Amino acid sequence: MAGLVLADGWLFTRLSRLKVLRSQLRQFATMISGSMGEIMSELQTLLESLYQQYQQHQEGELACYIPELCKANPNWFAISMVTVDGQTFQVGNCEQTFTIQSISKVFAYGMALADHGRDTLLTKVGVEPTGDPFNSLIRLDEDSKRPDNPMINAGAIAITSLIKGNSSTDRLNRLLDMFHRYVGHEVFIDMPVFMSERDTGHRNRAIAHLMLNFGMIDHKIDEALDLYFQQCSVLVNCHDLAVMAATLACKGVNPLTQAQAVDPNYVKDILSVMYTCGMYDFAGEWAYKVGLPAKSGVSGGILAVVPNQAGIAVFSPLLDEYGNSIRGRRVLEALSQKLGLHLFDLSMGGCGLQDAMDSDSPTVIVTP
Repeated sequence: MAGLVLADGWLFTRLSRLKVLRSQLRQFATMISGSMGEIMSELQTLLESLYQQYQQHQEGELACYIPELCKANPNWFAISMVTVDGQTFQVGNCEQTFTIQSISKVFAYGMALADHGRDTLLTKVGVEPTGDPFNSLIRLDEDSKRPDNPMINAGAIAITSLIKGNSSTDRLNRLLDMFHRYVGHEVFIDMPVFMSERDTGHRNRAIAHLMLNFGMIDHKIDEALDLYFQQCSVLVNCHDLAVMAATLACKGVNPLTQAQAVDPNYVKDILSVMYTCGMYDFAGEWAYKVGLPAKSGVSGGILAVVPNQAGIAVFSPLLDEYGNSIRGRRVLEALSQKLGLHLFDLSMGGCGLQDAMDSDSPTVIVTP
């Protein structure tokens, strides 16, 4: 009996200690949750502050050389950020759909890499920045007779012509499935925009014929151009772009669905070309001021990748002389500076988004 009493006493003591420990853990969890909530609210506050700051800016022009894009509301404006663990922070017209336009070039390039491999693709399209506008007439490497990079229209058309498939329908379905993996839901083509681009894309048609002349694409020019115009006419919203950027930040894994959108071995190729060529003849200043792999489109979207941390997207259809969203450019410049997101800030021990979110002190993130 004495042994039984002692055992009961020992058990009672252990249970009491467990209750105390459980209570302490609850208190700690509540404290951490409140602290993280404060930090997260600071990040949301920063986005809202930038939205308010730049919402009144009305500089820029719509991309009226594509008639359907001229119908966009110049007041549309959205900012979205998706982290690699799936958290979303956003403000503005984030559900407003628009066509992806030249941002699609990034993801078509990734698909062509998967279809052909790095070495083969380099024989078809280079990776050199040009300093030329996105729609400049073709400039060929003297020796290889190839477009300079896959982000200008000449290189993008060549890349799209390399997408594998048994038919034009099969190639289109493969592209749509690829976008599905990046976005996390089905995507559709805006047919009025597609027809508008098809009917007015004389410059792109001239570029394609020049490339045919130099043996850079095969004779199926109409098929290649239709697929190119279709990929540019895929409908997305600002949150979709942020998820796509976050997927690249997460080594090709969609942080919301966990789907592998692209082989992780090719992510560095994609990001490298985005960093050096994604903003066209503004790429040098972008690398200097913002320092993130990015891609813009003439419908007003810009996405940027913070490797291993997050994807950021901004949508506003008013463009500068380079074809980049003015509000988008300014918002991303501000975020890079305030959060220390420049790649060289990160490599030299700067703050970075994840550090700011993990920090005990939310004052790392400041508002204008």
